[in-house]
Amino acid sequence: MAYFYPLTCLKSHIYKETEGVASVVSLAGYEIMTEGRGSNAGTCLINLKDWSERKQSVREIIEELEEKTKDIGALIEFFEPPPLPGFGSSGGFSLRLLNKTNSTDYHEFEKINNEFMDAMRKRKELSGLFTFYAANYPQYELQIDNKVAMQKGVSIGRAMENLNIMIGSTYEQGFIRFGRFFKVYTQSVPESRRFPSDITGLYVKNEHGEMVPYSAFMKIKKTQGPNEITRYNLYNSAAIRGFPARGYTTGNAIRAIREVAAETLPTGYDIAWEGLSFDEAARGNEAVYIFIIVLIFVYLVLAAQYESFVLPLAVILSLPIGIFGSFLLLKFMGLANDVYAQVGMIMLVGLLAKNAVLIVEFAVQKHRQGATILDAAIESARVRFRPILMTSFAFCAGMIPLVIATGPGAIGNRTIGSSSLGGMLIGTVFGVIVISGLYYIFGSLIEGRQLVKDEYDETLTEEYVHTRMIENICAGGKPLP
Repeated sequence: MAYFYPLTCLKSHIYKETEGVASVVSLAGYEIMTEGRGSNAGTCLINLKDWSERKQSVREIIEELEEKTKDIGALIEFFEPPPLPGFGSSGGFSLRLLNKTNSTDYHEFEKINNEFMDAMRKRKELSGLFTFYAANYPQYELQIDNKVAMQKGVSIGRAMENLNIMIGSTYEQGFIRFGRFFKVYTQSVPESRRFPSDITGLYVKNEHGEMVPYSAFMKIKKTQGPNEITRYNLYNSAAIRGFPARGYTTGNAIRAIREVAAETLPTGYDIAWEGLSFDEAARGNEAVYIFIIVLIFVYLVLAAQYESFVLPLAVILSLPIGIFGSFLLLKFMGLANDVYAQVGMIMLVGLLAKNAVLIVEFAVQKHRQGATILDAAIESARVRFRPILMTSFAFCAGMIPLVIATGPGAIGNRTIGSSSLGGMLIGTVFGVIVISGLYYIFGSLIEGRQLVKDEYDETLTEEYVHTRMIENICAGGKPLP
């Protein structure tokens, strides 16, 4: 399902005739983004056909509709629903421009909002930017002379309440007749409120029970102003929506918006996030910290396994090759580095580290058996080459259905599949050579050196078994298995 916010839904037949659209529901006088109401606003909910009945994606249909409606003469914005229901009213990012100066100059606020929007449109990370704030709606301002009203005994509060009832309406009571319930509303007859100038011809009762015309203490002035005043955290605000550009994530978009706000917004103005962007902006760069924790954990486990603080670097430093492969295939496929890609990379760290661990472990054992560092590195690469290719290529083959996935959730499947496939393919092809080379470098650095004096190179269990074997051989017995 896709939504859009038009100022009119008179052209809804355009959407019904678009291939891939199943039905359109129009709501006049209501816009769904900020839940605002107005005679010049409207919302259409576009229901798309099932994936099996259409070839276009949501973005492709939106681009087609934008092309068809660009000359209608109305402000029309298309957007997708939020990825998580209840977190905002659209996908992409959502924020508010806040006026913290306590000023009521809405035209100045509109100017700053437009300048902020123009600055954001220059950033390559952002696309589909639109805002609902405008201070140019035709309005009538009621100018009341308080002194004259007091002289005539008219209460301003009662006068406004009376005017609201006559121009609008108020529910008084209900009654039952003919077996049905009828509601009673009070308001002026249509002939007395047909034109704006008719307001001055209405009357209000003063404190002495006399009828006083509004024209005696009130004038009407044509002006322009906002259709509605929206507040966020008690500040006057302007709602802004948008999407990351192709190849960028919402995290990149949030970072770009913060940079633009710091450079362009004057003193007293700020931004605030809402919807899903609020939680995402509050999280910050947690993904980076997660990767660092994963690498530290892998390093400590390998340091315990190899009983060395240097040899694990041969495994750790081989991982960037696979990560580079992930980014390379994501870029080639036009996909973003989002949470799906990061999950694939975390999984990739374990898989590539497994291959590196096998090579380094075999090289360490060959070196302990008397082989030189160079011979151990070459032999480990030769022996482990075939098993690594078999397991890695089997994994790559399993990722192909995700890379070419279609239908609902296709972007997520393609992203996690491409991230894993690219990293495993590049990491496997170049990993055998790089890992062996790294082992040779770090193994040569620590050869003949000990971090701790009188440090044992073997674990206690290996030393115990080795000692028992020597004792049994010296005693003429059979060696232990």
